[in-house]
Parts: sequence; structure tokens; C-alpha cells
Amino acid sequence: QVQLQESGGGLVQAGGSLRLSCAASGSSSSGYTMDWHRQAPGKQRERVATVTSTGSPNYADSVKGRFTISRDNAKNTVYLQMNSLKAEDTAVYYCSARRAWSTYWGQGTQVTVSS
Repeated sequence: QVQLQESGGGLVQAGGSLRLSCAASGSSSSGYTMDWHRQAPGKQRERVATVTSTGSPNYADSVKGRFTISRDNAKNTVYLQMNSLKAEDTAVYYCSARRAWSTYWGQGTQVTVSS
């Protein structure tokens, strides 16, 4: 089983940057596909970025070119570098680890972008 803890959220002005971290414990996350998701008030949770166990990234169109997902397997940590932030990026950001039929979730970290 994998426990996930997000950090790095906060309040930032539009155009600014934040880097989120997702630290895994309890088991190595290296064999898992890792995702970042977000959920804004009144909206469904959406997946914004994915990095496979082999390091291949994938992004939602809404963040492509602005967000970068990466992983450091030695530190059991996944990152989401968010640049050129917009007000519409305001949401709670969650990371998840998935492999086969198992998915684990973190508690989330709030990102607020002021315009």
C-alpha cells in the first residue's frame, strides 16, 4: 500500500509559479503511474498530468505548455511545476498512484491564483 502526501500549494498571483510535491511512503512508488488531478469548487475532478513508471509524461490540454510533471524515484516523490498560472487553475490538487487495479490518493493541497 502507498501513502501519498502533497505539499507546495498556496496563494500566488496570476502569471506566477508554484511547484507541488507528492511524497510517497509505505511502498516504493517507482512501479506506479503517478497522476496529478485537480478539483475546483462546483466542478468535477480532472486529471491534469500523468507520468508513467518509465517517465513518460502526458498533460491535459488546459495545462499543456505551462505545467511539467516529473518524478524522482530515489526520493519516492513526484512533482508538478506550474508556470504562468491563471485564475482558472485555482483548485485543490491531488496526486494519485495507480497500478493494475489499485489506486491510492493523497489528501490534496490548495492552490489559489489571484487575478
